[in-house]
Amino acid sequence: MGGRTFGNPRGGQGRATWQRAAVLRVLGGCQDFVSAQELHALLDAAGRGVGLTTVYRALRALEATGRVDVVRDEAGERLYRRRPADGHRHYLMCRCCGRSQPVASEVVEEWAERVGKDAGFAAVQHTVELTGICATCVPNADEGEPPCRSGPVRHGDHRTRSS
Repeated sequence: MGGRTFGNPRGGQGRATWQRAAVLRVLGGCQDFVSAQELHALLDAAGRGVGLTTVYRALRALEATGRVDVVRDEAGERLYRRRPADGHRHYLMCRCCGRSQPVASEVVEEWAERVGKDAGFAAVQHTVELTGICATCVPNADEGEPPCRSGPVRHGDHRTRSS
């Protein structure tokens, strides 16, 4: 079938569609990880008529081609963030507000590669999740209040969750 393709760091190809391009563009404007539903709402707000099923499909394809990073929140929901051009990253995420920041992880990458090689495995993949409570949320914990009173609430302009 016709259509442009984009390269996959793992060797595969994916069909470039305007929906995937729109998803990547909106993800590029998000500072933190977002759910598919939140991304769908952001696309709607931007006037991009992309159905929720198409958003899920685009995210799966972008994940398979290494264009997005994926983490799970405490409820198990998959959250997405556009992967930087320099590749795979690990993030430290606040369990209260969901704020995320990349962390240096060369030691993890070296360890995963060494473990795979020592065991005779190739194409080893790994998932590392680091969570904590950010400096903005921790004062609530110090005051004796549960730090996540109503579930994750995003600082900034991208996400808000209520219980």
